[in-house]
Amino acid sequence: MYLMLQDRTTGNGYNGGKRDEDLVLPINSSLSVTLHQDQLKTTTTAAISKDFTEDRIWLNGREEDVGQPRLQACLREIRRLARKRRSTGDEDPPPLSLSYKVHIASVNNFPTAAGLASSAAGYACLAYALARVYGVDSDLSEVARRGSGSACRSLYGGFVEWQMGERADGKDSVARQVAPESHWPELRVLILVVSAERKLMGSTAGMQTSVETSPLLRFRAEAVVPGRMVEMTHCVRERDFQGFGRLTMKDSNQFHATCLDTFPPISYLSDISRRIVRLVHCFNAHHGQTKVAYTFDAGPNAVVFTLDDTVPEFVAAVRHCFPPESNGDKFLKGLPVRPASLSDELRAALDVDPTPGGVKYIIATQVGPGPQTLDDPHAHLLGPDGLPKPAA
Repeated sequence: MYLMLQDRTTGNGYNGGKRDEDLVLPINSSLSVTLHQDQLKTTTTAAISKDFTEDRIWLNGREEDVGQPRLQACLREIRRLARKRRSTGDEDPPPLSLSYKVHIASVNNFPTAAGLASSAAGYACLAYALARVYGVDSDLSEVARRGSGSACRSLYGGFVEWQMGERADGKDSVARQVAPESHWPELRVLILVVSAERKLMGSTAGMQTSVETSPLLRFRAEAVVPGRMVEMTHCVRERDFQGFGRLTMKDSNQFHATCLDTFPPISYLSDISRRIVRLVHCFNAHHGQTKVAYTFDAGPNAVVFTLDDTVPEFVAAVRHCFPPESNGDKFLKGLPVRPASLSDELRAALDVDPTPGGVKYIIATQVGPGPQTLDDPHAHLLGPDGLPKPAA
């Protein structure tokens, strides 16, 4: 058995739809930041055995349909790579037969299907765990991508680009690391959880509808994203937060503009999301520079980038605008944040009517590494019988 931990990601230069839905090939390249597993993670255990009679999978303690097409695509691809490795004869064959069925258990410690890239983390974790089980040591971009396009980026730590590629077979649509997790140690990420509920419109279905109906999406992919990818990569390498922050917000806004340009229109943001946008712009205007930057994926929850010395004041601003209703002691999770007070000038600049409970909680984190193996048997999610262990 193998247990994997995998971060979640948040993207700049969103995938923006697929040019090939079966191979999961994007219409443009994209960039993401891998977040630290100490705060946000997917944990996956995979096991194969001659005693298993069928493939099975459990997500967050609940058995799911193993016949789901994208999951089956991952399994087929990893088994194909395992057969290919065995047929070369260059190395010893995998110790367990490829005919054995697999059992998989996976758990997220953050909201699932709520616009926080749970599918990217989950499929990256799954691909890495399956590769260990089946003895595959080749590039896993295609395996992870078959499950969730963004998952290929989550196979790496730090700042990662998913190159759209040009080949029809998708062999050049792979992820590459732009900078490691140690590159920008001052960068911090705050997840403002507005809703942990599953979104009504899934990312895959939403993006495909946008590809089919939004002229703005096509224009964006062809005329805007290529230049932004170059600019964003430069900002990351130079640790230019001003440029990084402004471009992050502009790209998020344009992504959601394509959602509204879709027919019927898609709206992932809530009123609280828009209040967070206003908060960020008021905060930055008060300081006369970009101190914090928001991005929203396909959901209402905000991902806010900032530098470590700005975190206490911005968290205080969030508390001021969205006072915790009943979980004041659990409102802030993750990395510790020292208390800070707001100046009268900043309070006046925020100019908002407080919305109690609008933000459920904040997760403070930072840039993190790629997949990690846990060798402690007590951490495995499956028991000796191949079934999920009882919840503690």
